[in-house]
Amino acid sequence: MTTGISGENVPSKAGEFDFLSGNWKIEHRQLKSSNPEVWDTFEGEASCWSILGGMVSVEELRIPARDFSGMGLRVLNKEKQVWSDFWMNARNGLLLTPGVEGRFTDGRGEFVAEQIDGEETILVRGVWDNISAVSCRWQQATSRDGGQHWQRNWIMDWKRAA
Repeated sequence: MTTGISGENVPSKAGEFDFLSGNWKIEHRQLKSSNPEVWDTFEGEASCWSILGGMVSVEELRIPARDFSGMGLRVLNKEKQVWSDFWMNARNGLLLTPGVEGRFTDGRGEFVAEQIDGEETILVRGVWDNISAVSCRWQQATSRDGGQHWQRNWIMDWKRAA
């Protein structure tokens, strides 16, 4: 199965997630599971830190209106020269492993992993793009045909908080 990660020969390096350091306001758009033609919108916020010389990025995500919080943990594997992006929901305290692996190429980070959906293996892709000093975007998509076609299901527009 092809993952379709762009820039597969480009080595990842420490500091590539430093753009996230700081406090953020986030506009979420997520496809409703009950009606995949309708987007649910809601606000969130995050605080992020870069540690260990840029080899680790930690994100605390908060969605007060939904009484929800979680943690993103991005770790550079220097041996494989690739990032792993892990998630933990504060409700269950479990770090989801393995992480979604990927790298940055030309200012765009792409992270792909196989996951099981029912009895079907699918690909899940997260993309960081539109990165500037004051904003960025993360979006998630799934593929049921080995990466030939992708269906976006979650978009997060980040704006740096004052």
